[in-house]
Amino acid sequence: MGEELVAESFIAALHKPTALLPIAKHRDSIAYAVEHNQVLIVVGQTGSGKTTQIPQILNQAGWCSDGKVIAVTQVGYSIRFEDVTSATTKIKFLTDGLLLREALVDPLLSRYSVIMIDEAHERSLSSDILLGVIKKIKKRRKDLRIIVSSATLQAEDFLQFFAEEDNPTASTKDNAQSNADRAANGDSVGPGTIVSIEGRMYPVDIEYLASPAENYVERAVQTIFDIHTQEGPGDILVFLTGRDEIETCIEMIADRLPSIPKDQDSLYPLPLYAGLSTEQQMYVFEETPDNTRKVIISTNIAEASVTIPGIVFVVDCGYVKLRAYNPESGIEVLTASPISRAAATQRAGRAGRTKAGKCFRLYTEDAFTSLKEASIPEIQRSNLAPVILQLKCLGIDNIARFPYLTPPPSSLVVRGLEMLYSLGALDDYARLSKPLGVRMAELAVEPMMAKVLLSASGFGCLSEILTIAAMTTLQGAVWVQHEGERKAMENSRWKFAVDEGDHLTLLNVYQAFVTTGKKDSGWCRTNLLNFKSLSKAASVRNQLRRYLERFGINVEESLTRQQQSTKAGSVDKTEQIRRCLTTGYFANAARMQPDGSFKTVNGGTTLHAHPSSLMFNRKADWVIFHEIMETGNKTFIRDITKIEKAWLTEYAPTYYKLSR
Repeated sequence: MGEELVAESFIAALHKPTALLPIAKHRDSIAYAVEHNQVLIVVGQTGSGKTTQIPQILNQAGWCSDGKVIAVTQVGYSIRFEDVTSATTKIKFLTDGLLLREALVDPLLSRYSVIMIDEAHERSLSSDILLGVIKKIKKRRKDLRIIVSSATLQAEDFLQFFAEEDNPTASTKDNAQSNADRAANGDSVGPGTIVSIEGRMYPVDIEYLASPAENYVERAVQTIFDIHTQEGPGDILVFLTGRDEIETCIEMIADRLPSIPKDQDSLYPLPLYAGLSTEQQMYVFEETPDNTRKVIISTNIAEASVTIPGIVFVVDCGYVKLRAYNPESGIEVLTASPISRAAATQRAGRAGRTKAGKCFRLYTEDAFTSLKEASIPEIQRSNLAPVILQLKCLGIDNIARFPYLTPPPSSLVVRGLEMLYSLGALDDYARLSKPLGVRMAELAVEPMMAKVLLSASGFGCLSEILTIAAMTTLQGAVWVQHEGERKAMENSRWKFAVDEGDHLTLLNVYQAFVTTGKKDSGWCRTNLLNFKSLSKAASVRNQLRRYLERFGINVEESLTRQQQSTKAGSVDKTEQIRRCLTTGYFANAARMQPDGSFKTVNGGTTLHAHPSSLMFNRKADWVIFHEIMETGNKTFIRDITKIEKAWLTEYAPTYYKLSR
């Protein structure tokens, strides 16, 4: 899941009367279970009210007395660079990643009386690590209550995980004896229990294809129009894998809208994915206009994270974008993979919230039965360098003995250690280096960008690198493209273009925004720039600057001087910025081939500049890149900057020695 979702819709759900939700009849049993057990596993479908109502039930039961706070890991409210809580806060909603960061300062998370980990079944990297950290805290804090909320039936796995004692190989029988000993000693608090809450209230019919679809986006569009002409009223939710597919689907729907007879309702297609502005995301929650049927085309963000009213029909493409890290090439890509049966069930369940619904699966029934029961946890297919860095900062030096819910492959751990060593974050004994490694762990960015930020003073470009770091957090949501405005957006991008690549172009955009666009929102509209995204970048930049100032690193700001030196094309300044970027992104280096594609340094992976990159169809010998993704049968790179080959061995001699 992304780190940003629709906060407004979530806050509205907090105020929904508990009596209207399936959780209402479990109110007393939940309060009792938390009082008498250190761990509670709550099983319930999305929409049952568990996320919004359980914290309020516990607040009313007195779990926020003595200044204590209930923490709920919920995407969307307190994100990586924002915190809107105060001294009077009783219930705090925050990402699991942010709660992990709090543990760096307060290792026992002592301000919290209850910690609720929501959507744990998704098995994200940060939630799995948080489960392990909380398991360690649990031994020291008998007063802490832990709630794990899951929409699938993995409850026994979670309960067993917390029941295991220090010895991770201990049997269930051993743990049962340990619990009996605890009871004999007069400890009235049990180790844990499970509460199940019914979710879906109406039946959902499932329809499969007779034969596999050649192109699921085209088939999705056809299915949307079939539903519109052949089925009853109700909005449609379509699951695709990413932004490009969603925008293609919306364009295809728009092309076919004139074919709908004038006396029939029209279709109102809306996108939903993490890169959209909050304002754009909110449209999906608004009431459907008269004489229209809303069609929401979404990533898996709508699978479990949000409940959208009015959905009666679901169209499931059967795929999801998953992170996949190759320890040999050192490259992590987002790749479209078949969903799990659990995810397919989740998606179908979206259709049965308000009335009987239908789910149209764009795959055969045989394909469904061949799906894995659950997705491979992120920890078994991700770059572990960020996780290892955080664990080391938490004082967990022996990574192998950490209590993982599912242990990662040793090859991923070794590669993560090698990367951190090459970045200078670890010393020869695999301990955090001081001050570099400690500071990298404390910065709220991934290790490569942390190294770049902490190297920038030495290159005389700290102010510029701060801006670039903030802009890359937007993940491409810099430009606003409305239907039929692709050419206008391209023209706007070229106004800010810098020959050396995307990072310096992002710098130009931001500098123009803070001098002109921040005071004049019309300037953003004219240049097809996303005002809210750029405002967010300014906020993130200020937060990163405060981190650096806490480290005693002075950030000299002179926007006019910055703009003159970079915009005028000062070779010295632009080269220093590119050199600085290379100190962190040396592992993401590639060389252009005669056909215009790129190959990684080891020659094993063919890459293509993404059409949104300024390096698309342009010449460059060597480049570094920030982001990589798979679309169809091609692997694309984005946020690309030209570099010199010699810089790679100059700034990362250890890495290229290890790679050989």
